[in-house]
Amino acid sequence: MSHAAASPAPAGLHLTGLHLTIATRESRLALWQAEHVKALLESLGHTVTLLGMTTRGDQILDRTLSKVGGKGLFVKELETALEEGRADLAVHSLKDVPMELPAGFALACVMDREDPRDAWVSPHYAGLADLPTGAVVGTSSLRRLVLLREALAALGRSDVRIEPLRGNLDTRLRKLDEGQYQAIVLAAAGLKRLGLGERIRQIFEPTAMLPAAGQGALGIEICSHRDDVRAALAPLAHWPTWLSVAAERAVSRALGGSCSMPLAAFSRWESDQTLRIDAAWGEELRAVPLIRANAQASVTTLAEAEALGQRVAAALCAAGAQVAVPTPAASQPSA
Repeated sequence: MSHAAASPAPAGLHLTGLHLTIATRESRLALWQAEHVKALLESLGHTVTLLGMTTRGDQILDRTLSKVGGKGLFVKELETALEEGRADLAVHSLKDVPMELPAGFALACVMDREDPRDAWVSPHYAGLADLPTGAVVGTSSLRRLVLLREALAALGRSDVRIEPLRGNLDTRLRKLDEGQYQAIVLAAAGLKRLGLGERIRQIFEPTAMLPAAGQGALGIEICSHRDDVRAALAPLAHWPTWLSVAAERAVSRALGGSCSMPLAAFSRWESDQTLRIDAAWGEELRAVPLIRANAQASVTTLAEAEALGQRVAAALCAAGAQVAVPTPAASQPSA
């Protein structure tokens, strides 16, 4: 399995005028992301078309991702299109990309990051403390589950239930508006990209709810041998974001990362140009205190970023965090 991010571009290879096809999921957010990349590539002189696809992650809506195969459910069909030559690149929300890419595929570009934080969305309640007795909060991730559970415990609110929330962004908002939930927690980036920022009642600062590895960033996947596509994507890459998410993803990878594990990892650049990363690990089935760790270092290469992430992962494990054991469902998302 390959996990190292690709270098930004092969030396001396800068092509214009390529005919490129982008494989994308068909949700409104995924199409926005693909159209965004399409417009940028077209501004560089390329001809770009979209290939819309439905993934198993889009089809399976009655169970949580952690129970049916994890992040790979959203990318497998897109990778097949790349492998078969029907598409040249795939645009992903980076937090949905498995930490280990299959052999023959590469992360060829990480773009400038949108807001990486989580958003509290509720038509009637300003925050956790304002929820009525017996309220239901919806979330799609185990990371948010354990962080919300910790916050509710600090408020003495054992009456509030945290329930799974699946579906695309519009579906989740509809379920909220129908009254199935009193509040939901979503990635702020998706809401802002779709012009739905007014739905955000409150933004959780990372100190209150640590984001997921890669949250808010777009990653572009290609077949490893496509140096022409890699070169075309080089102008779209944002190196500070790429280094940040490389550190975050290294934490998750070291712990066997998938959405079946409650893990947060978030890095930020400090005023002295060092990269600081914070991570937290929890248990899904037991309300135990979260294990937290952080580290900080000067980082200029992907290898240094990954080493920083690995240091934090080692600190989490030394404090009691458990490495996830892959399940057959998680390792074979297309089965």
